Amino acid sequence: MYYQTSDGHSVLDAISGLWCSNAGHRHPKIVQAVKDQLDELDFTAPFQSGHPKAFMLAEAIKEVSPVGLNHVFLTSSGSEACDTALKIALAYHHSTGEVQRTRFVGREKGYHGVGFGGISVGGIDANKKAFKASLLPGTLHLPHTHNLSKMAFSKGQPVWGDHLADNLEALVDANGSETIAGVIVEPMQGSAGVIVPPHGYLKKLRSICDAHQILLIFDEVITGFGRLGEWFAADRFGVIPDMIIFAKGVTSGVVPLGGVIVRDSIYNEIMVGPSHLVEFFHGYTNSGHPLACAAGISAINVYESEGLLAKSRKLEIELEKTIHSLRDEAHVVDIRNIGMAAAVEFEPRNNQTSMRAMEIFQYCFDHGVMVRYTGDIIAIGPALVCDETEIEVIIETIRSVMLSRHSYSTSMGQFRIICVRHKMPPDYVALLFCFSSILKTCFKY
Repeated sequence: MYYQTSDGHSVLDAISGLWCSNAGHRHPKIVQAVKDQLDELDFTAPFQSGHPKAFMLAEAIKEVSPVGLNHVFLTSSGSEACDTALKIALAYHHSTGEVQRTRFVGREKGYHGVGFGGISVGGIDANKKAFKASLLPGTLHLPHTHNLSKMAFSKGQPVWGDHLADNLEALVDANGSETIAGVIVEPMQGSAGVIVPPHGYLKKLRSICDAHQILLIFDEVITGFGRLGEWFAADRFGVIPDMIIFAKGVTSGVVPLGGVIVRDSIYNEIMVGPSHLVEFFHGYTNSGHPLACAAGISAINVYESEGLLAKSRKLEIELEKTIHSLRDEAHVVDIRNIGMAAAVEFEPRNNQTSMRAMEIFQYCFDHGVMVRYTGDIIAIGPALVCDETEIEVIIETIRSVMLSRHSYSTSMGQFRIICVRHKMPPDYVALLFCFSSILKTCFKY
C-alpha cells in the first residue's frame, strides 16, 4: 500500500499504482512465484510451442470468467489486448462470410490504450490529435454518459441515463447494422474519471447488439479482478459481453500481462482448418511470458485465498461514505463511486482546466498520499488489501487541501489526518487543536 520516495518519505498509494496493484505492492506470494519461475524457465517462444503455465493461467482465468467465455488469448498489455480484440472481431465476421462488417463503435471519453485500434475506438480527443489521419476509417462513437445536471453526487449507478444506450440504435440505423463489427466500451470509464454506467444502460447495449448480430466487447483493463467487488464488471452489472479485455490487476501489476477472453462461438468459428496451418494470424513475442503467467496464477490464487473480492465489497461501503463526506467542501461539483473506485470533480479555476486538480495532486503527494488527476477530477482506487483507516487518511488528506486557504481550517485538517493515522477517537481532533491553540497563545504573550 505504500511507496518510499527517494528522500525516505512514505507515500500511501491511493490509486493501486495505476489501477494495477489490487493485492497491494510486492505481495510475498506473487513475488515468490516470479522468483521460482526464474529458476524454472525464463522465456520460450509463444509460436509453434508453449509452456505449461500459459495453459494453467488460461484455465485459471476461464474458471473465474462469466459463463460462456472459455477461451483466452494472452498479450503483454491492455493496449495490445484491445487491438487483439478488434482483430478477433474482424476475423470472426470474415469467417462467417460477413466481410462487410468492418466498422467499430466506441464511446466519447472512452480509453482503450495507445495502439492505433485503441486510439480509433477511444473517445479522448487529445489522444487522437496527432494521429487522426491514420486511424481506423469509419469508426463511430456513442455519446458518453456523464451528465452533471442529472447525475451529480450519485452513489453507485446513477438512476438517470439508460436511454443514452438508444444512441446505438440510431447509429445502426444511420450506418447499417451489416457494416458494424463490434461495440467496445469500458463498463466503468476509469481514465475519464470514474464514470459509472446508469442503471440498465449496459443491458440495453447488450440487447441492441444481439438484435443486430454485433459483437459487444467490454474493456475491463481497470474493472477486472476485483476492482468492483467481482471478478469482472460483467458479473457486477449482470451483462455478459462477447469478449472481455483484461490486464493490470491480473498480475496485481507485478509483471505486465493482458489478454482477451472470448465466447466459445467466436473461438469455434475462427479456430478451424488443418492443424498444421495458422488460423488467426496474430500474436506477440511476449504473449504468455513465463514470468507473467507465474505472477497471474499466483495473483488469482491470492484474490481467492485471501477473500479480497469479498473484502472489497465491504470496503466499498466505507469508501462511499467517506468520499461523499466531501460534498460540501469548496469547489466540489460532483462525487461518484462504485466498488473500490471513486472520484471528486472540481470546478475549474478561472477556466484553467486541470490546474486545481494538479495542485491537489501535488499537495496530497507532499502530505503522503498518491492520488490521480485527470482534467479537474481527482480519482482514487485503493488496493483491495487496504483498511478503513487508510481510506480515512486518503479522504482527510484530500479534504485538508480544500481547507488550506484558511489557516484555522488547514490546522484542523492536519489534526484530523494525525488522529486518523493514529486511530484516535474523533473527539481528539478538537481537543488536540484547542490544546495547540492555547500553547501558541501562551508563547505569543
